[in-house]
Amino acid sequence: MYNFNVERATDCCVKWIKDWFDKNGKDCKAVIGISGGKDSSVVAALLTRALGKDRVIGVLMPNGEQKDIDAAYLLCDHLGIERTVLNVGAAVEGVKNAYKGNATRQAVVNLPPRIRMAALYYVSQSVNGRVANTCNLSEDYVGYSTRYGDSVGDFSPISCFTVTEVKLIGRYLGLPNELVDKVPSDGLSGLSDEDNLGFSYDTLDKYIREGILPPEPVKAKIDRLHDSNLFKLRYMDCFKYEPSL
Repeated sequence: MYNFNVERATDCCVKWIKDWFDKNGKDCKAVIGISGGKDSSVVAALLTRALGKDRVIGVLMPNGEQKDIDAAYLLCDHLGIERTVLNVGAAVEGVKNAYKGNATRQAVVNLPPRIRMAALYYVSQSVNGRVANTCNLSEDYVGYSTRYGDSVGDFSPISCFTVTEVKLIGRYLGLPNELVDKVPSDGLSGLSDEDNLGFSYDTLDKYIREGILPPEPVKAKIDRLHDSNLFKLRYMDCFKYEPSL
């Protein structure tokens, strides 16, 4: 029977963050994109516990008007961390307007996360920071992230935790329920992440952690997504040339 010890998991993750910064940025700040969803909320809370609120900077990056941005403000106020707001709407529209070809729907969906990541590194390099990745194991398993967008960062505190586990950590850290239970969406179609995936995170997490098989069509889809998106977890495939002696 699978048992998740949330206290131990949280303590180990906090220690890992401290150790990582000791080795990779002893005097640096942690810079994190804040959406107000569970992942950025939990990572920000872990960073605050590990480094102290004065070393965490939350970056809010609405794409034009963001109806649920109040959740991002709530998180920053709850943790007492510094925040800055960079509206990426003009940059997104600038790229779309400059491109004269026919953009695919997926290209349009992935553009804002990639511009947000550029904005995060802009802030990070301006404040001697390190960028926190906020992807979780469930999303990574099926490739539900944007390559060179939200899939990257300098360090990744929750990439070994499923959605179920991330929520448990959020509650353990005392985050408001409206942040932990906020339904994630792509911000474009109006659909939730689970609607887009075609299965629930609960189903996915039980498959990953406990080997509980979902109905065959769902299992087949999960396996296909996992196999086809493994490349996202690699930095870059490189040709290896062996010079002759």
